[in-house]
Parts: sequence; structure tokens; C-alpha cells
Amino acid sequence: MQDVAVIEDPAAAEVSLDPMRSRLLAELTEPCSATMLAAKVGLPRQKVNYHLKTLEAHGLVELVEERRKGNVNERIMRATASSYVISPTALASVQPDPSRSPDSLSASWLLAVAARMVRDVGALMTGAARAKKRLATFALDGEIRFASAADRAAFAEELAASVASLVSKYHDASAENGRDHRVVVAVHPSMKETQG
Repeated sequence: MQDVAVIEDPAAAEVSLDPMRSRLLAELTEPCSATMLAAKVGLPRQKVNYHLKTLEAHGLVELVEERRKGNVNERIMRATASSYVISPTALASVQPDPSRSPDSLSASWLLAVAARMVRDVGALMTGAARAKKRLATFALDGEIRFASAADRAAFAEELAASVASLVSKYHDASAENGRDHRVVVAVHPSMKETQG
């Protein structure tokens, strides 16, 4: 089971967004049969089976084992990932494009850049999984509290200069066997975690 899977197919995205199927995916982080799931979610086993077959057809759940139980074979299923992210590729004709309005101070542009990152990293993860290779990535995540808007602006300016300096130090356009990498640095207000 993957930790995070990226859903690129529009039909799989639609299937995963159905409230009952989403609930079944959440329950299937541990292997279960349709009978076990039916008791947990309050649906008839036949209805759960229908949802499981749909999820399986879209690669969101997989067969773990089959057991003989009385006159029937009981299928034990589990989700293919602990969590899922829907790639903008699933909405190909309306996915955000950072090149449409490249304004580094715009929240819309930040979302378009983040969407491109989800799309690209999702595709790279899929390719790496098929090739049975690890995907080399790096992420930095942290929080900072600014005393004023002026401090935030000064930080952004200094951060941009520091990143530009690092890029110019390590970028080698003539490296014959080099591989291009995208660098994304974002600053946005933190969201308060809600307890629920």
C-alpha cells in the first residue's frame, strides 16, 4: 500500500469523490471483506460489493486474498493507498496554468504553481513506481511569524536573492548528463488547525 497516491484519471477522481466510496476507502486502510464493511457503514453487503467493484476497476482498491466461507468466496480488499490527491490532470481542460498570469505575489498564481507541482510529482511518482525506482525529491516546510508587513516583504526579497544565488551557484546548463529540477518556494499565511 502506498502512503499517498495521485489520481490522474478523471473517472477515478469522480469515483473517489462519491461520499460512500470515499468512506469505504478510508475504512480500507486495513483489509476488509464486503461483509465486514457492510457492518461498519450500514449498507447491505451487495451494495458494498458494487462500490468495491467500482473502486477496484479504477485501481483504488485491490484484492489482498480470497477465503472460502461456506458456499462463497470472500474477497478481502484494501485501499491501494492510505490517502489520495487528485491531480489537476484529472481536469485537463481547466487545470491551472502558472504561465497565464505569472505574478509571484498573486494567490491565484501560487495555487497554479502548487497545482503544477501536484501534477508533475504525481506523474513522476507513477513513473518511478512502474520502473520500481525511488523518486529523488526534497521539500522544506516550516512556519515563521512576521512582526510587520514590511518584515514579510524584506524576508521575501532576501529569500528570493538567496535562492537566486544558490541557483546560479549550482545550475550548469552545459552538464551533458545533468537533469533539470524545478525549485518552488512559497510563503503564505498559516491556517489554524481545527480540533474536531
